Amino acid sequence: MSNSGVVVATLVVYQLVLLGIGYWAKFRSTNAREYLIGDHGLGPWVAALSYAAGSSSAWSILGVSGIAFVQGVSAFWLLPGTLAGHLVVWFLIAPRLQGVAKSKGWITLTDVIAEGLPEVTRAQIYKLSAVIILFSFTFYIAAQFQGAASTFEAVFELDFAASLVLGALVVVTYTIWGGFWAVSLTDALQALLMFAACIVLPWAAVDAVGGLGAVFDAFYVGSAADTFWLFSGGHQGWFVVGFFLGMLSIGFGPLGQPHLLNRVMALKNRRDINLARTIALVWFSIVLGGMFLLGLVGHLILQSEPGEAVFFVLAESLLPPIFTGVLIAAVLSAIMSTADSQLLVAGSAVQSQNSSMTSFRIAIVGVAVAAVLLALFLPESIFSRVLFAWNALGAAFGPPLIAKLWQWRVRSAALPLAMVLGFGLTILFYTLPNGPGDLWERAIPFLVGLGVLRMSIVRGDSARP
Repeated sequence: MSNSGVVVATLVVYQLVLLGIGYWAKFRSTNAREYLIGDHGLGPWVAALSYAAGSSSAWSILGVSGIAFVQGVSAFWLLPGTLAGHLVVWFLIAPRLQGVAKSKGWITLTDVIAEGLPEVTRAQIYKLSAVIILFSFTFYIAAQFQGAASTFEAVFELDFAASLVLGALVVVTYTIWGGFWAVSLTDALQALLMFAACIVLPWAAVDAVGGLGAVFDAFYVGSAADTFWLFSGGHQGWFVVGFFLGMLSIGFGPLGQPHLLNRVMALKNRRDINLARTIALVWFSIVLGGMFLLGLVGHLILQSEPGEAVFFVLAESLLPPIFTGVLIAAVLSAIMSTADSQLLVAGSAVQSQNSSMTSFRIAIVGVAVAAVLLALFLPESIFSRVLFAWNALGAAFGPPLIAKLWQWRVRSAALPLAMVLGFGLTILFYTLPNGPGDLWERAIPFLVGLGVLRMSIVRGDSARP
């Protein structure tokens, strides 16, 4: 079978598996609690892997390898920045969030933030959350659809628009069928595929240049004359500090991602947190590290400038046809299926817990259509689009979540104000020229929101739980 034939066959089989999981999960989702959060019955392996896949996909596979290929060694700072945020989630937020979410029956992150507030403020929180989630996730989901469509276009020479619609249809179908269970199980499967891909291809690339010794030699020689091999990225003076802080500030993002934190909320038992934490953090370290290494080694191998397509260019040039086909199909399927978590959360944001299952499904289809149109008519780099949504959600929901879990007694009006400032400032800085490491966009909105809440604490109550 030709390389193209292997890709098509593997892709078809994998998509049928996804649809099969969705159809199976359809019979486990008979009410809103089961459809949106699996009735708080998620095991540690599925929770950790679906959390990992939900935060990665096109960004970690195509984005990290692409930015490392273009930007060089300075892209390394994405790794500790991202990992720092996940460490905070699993060590500090998860132990507080899981137990109280299950005992109080919280389904969404908005439920957590709005708990105990006056009715007027609760209504404001729910409306504001819906706007922020729909706006941000439309960009987020569009990036996933765009990544899948670009791959279809490059590998199969298919029309971009047709590829976009095809990928979206598969994701939407199993999501509206099976809800949270379908999303969690398919994400766990995709996480395993991504994990394998991020070991096999970097290993092949390193072997092609003569081993890790050759990579280190290039680093030592190149760092003397080429900013590509400098951890500072060629920045000097205070710009170096701004660049480092900006890259590390990506870690604020995980603290406010609704589709990730609902995996923590869905865990069946508190004792499962330790195992889930280990699985997720090991996964992130290997996948992000592998893609960073792939981008650097790709710079040594390729003469062209594939950018975010470096993964697929190297796969086709370094691996035997059958492995190339399986690898491309597996990762392509993983990219296509990552939007499911965002679709589910976006659908829940515009409906109440008492809404019918049909209402949730209609909302999901509406968000998917908007994302397809955005990717089709306003294309942008996957890395840029995902980081914008990542920063906006983290700044809007992170500070209020911290205030609620650490039991800050803040004035009720401060919570929606912090959300508006975090979200609005992210948009403002996104439209302005980039600072070093995009520091303003990634750090200031989150810190402003957190500062507003700290200053609004009633009678100086301690931030300690």
